[in-house]
Amino acid sequence: VPKTKTKVMLNMANPSAAFRWWQLPADGVGLARMEFVINSAVRVHPMALARFSDIKDDSEKQLIEDLTRGYSDKKEYFVDKLSIGLSRIAAVFYPAPVIIRMSDFKTNEYAKLLGGAQFEPDEENPMIGLRGASRYYDQIYKDGFALECKAIQRLRDVLGFSNVRVMIPFCRSPEEADKVLQVMTENGLSAGGNDLEVYMMCEVPSNVILAKEFAKRFAGFSIGSNDLTQLTLGADRDNEDLANLFDEQNPAVLWMIKTAIERAHSAGIKTGFCGQAPSNDPAFARFLVDAGIDSISVTPDSFLSVKTQVAAAESGSTKRKGR
Repeated sequence: VPKTKTKVMLNMANPSAAFRWWQLPADGVGLARMEFVINSAVRVHPMALARFSDIKDDSEKQLIEDLTRGYSDKKEYFVDKLSIGLSRIAAVFYPAPVIIRMSDFKTNEYAKLLGGAQFEPDEENPMIGLRGASRYYDQIYKDGFALECKAIQRLRDVLGFSNVRVMIPFCRSPEEADKVLQVMTENGLSAGGNDLEVYMMCEVPSNVILAKEFAKRFAGFSIGSNDLTQLTLGADRDNEDLANLFDEQNPAVLWMIKTAIERAHSAGIKTGFCGQAPSNDPAFARFLVDAGIDSISVTPDSFLSVKTQVAAAESGSTKRKGR
């Protein structure tokens, strides 16, 4: 496996996959999806645990009662299951960094969790609705986010996985970032506390336009190419009829990515990229390397090919600069 200056990390959802791919010489996990663990190991909407007595559906209430048997405090069930599930990823890659994205379900996905339908609004377009950062300080989900924070705190401070960092998705404005960071602090997760680094997904055009403002608040950016492409081109990434318009290599999207990296670096913070484009196309890997990306996070099955492509791109970049 060639050595590269650009870090090549893994995208990870299923904790069991961490044990399958532990031998890969990755530089850590650039994106661990919390929602997978919530969906598979917790299964219950956190608000249904925080407000168990408010649940109206008797059958769902009984199912939750069965799942949480042994927990006198139902909120503790969520914190316990989530922290243990995530610890399986953190342990495999320790002491390399593991960046865990706080939950990024959309409202229609949250509603599918046990007890979830009662606590979620019915949105016309969940893709650009109440998702990511906007949920964390909203009364609709604030108590649920508090449980996520407690799970991360336990993961780092009790279980000892100080290699865990956290990432905030879909943060639309610097003011929203301030609200989220304040709520995190209230729940025991202070940026800088016990060396905690807090990152932001760079996936909304405002993240690029106001990159210098966001950089004052976060330790780094991770460019989410799916949502950045969707919102730059105005094309719903889940709409098959628009698939021919969804192009991560559209000049407007490439400008967004390059500008995000430049502005982050000028502000003194690092930027990563998580998405399949560099594993599908060597030219895209070269574009990211030439733009100065600090890390690229990919699915485990494409790690070796991307690592090779990055090494070739770095070699070519050195020669081009030499000329």
